[in-house]
Amino acid sequence: MKVLVIDDDRELGELIREYLAPLGYEVALVHDGPGGAARALAERFDAVILDVMLPGADGFEVLHRIRRVSDVPVLMLTARGEETDRIVGLEMGADDYLPKTFSSRELLARLRAVTRRMAAKNPASDEGTAVPAKPPATAAGTPSRPPEEEVVVGPLRISPEARSVTLDGEALKLTALEFGLLESLARARGRVRTREHLIETLGERMYDGLDRSIDVHIWSLRRKLGDDPKNPRFIRTVRAVGYMLINPDAE
Repeated sequence: MKVLVIDDDRELGELIREYLAPLGYEVALVHDGPGGAARALAERFDAVILDVMLPGADGFEVLHRIRRVSDVPVLMLTARGEETDRIVGLEMGADDYLPKTFSSRELLARLRAVTRRMAAKNPASDEGTAVPAKPPATAAGTPSRPPEEEVVVGPLRISPEARSVTLDGEALKLTALEFGLLESLARARGRVRTREHLIETLGERMYDGLDRSIDVHIWSLRRKLGDDPKNPRFIRTVRAVGYMLINPDAE
């Protein structure tokens, strides 16, 4: 698995490489924004670890350049762990974030999580080419599995097969994690989903004290839905428990 680390902290980059290499990761290091963006677009990587503060072009600009042409999983690093940096990164299409006080185990867990989500989203053949969206036929000529039906909640239409969401007929641009959250909440509409259940559903492997990151992704999802947390139209907070998707047409 190839990972690109874009960070001007050369010592940190080397530490990441030394930690990941024995685990089967091939790690490339770039120490400036423009060079990192160019490398990310010139080669195939399974994931990008991207610092916010970079010379030449900051991490948000690099992320913007990458997202114009690629959906490679991006794990952003924030020096201060500030909520603003995390929210901006998630809004622009980052898959997850880490404050720079992370442990090596936490880095590995989140790296595995974002690459696992991408593998589930885009299954590939042995040659690395995308598998056709149409279900493969069995020996009897019938599909091996039926397509998943759309989930409809009021004006929301969620298509698991196309990994797409529309609100009042308008397409929403969601990250892979936001799509997973919304789909999980929609399938349980009217029932509470705990933070722990949402983490398990998304395949995350978070350690104690990190489950609050779900709140940041919910915040970003609400922004895209135009939802007011004080007077929610879609996502209702159940204090100290989790979240519930409600049908605005039934309220």
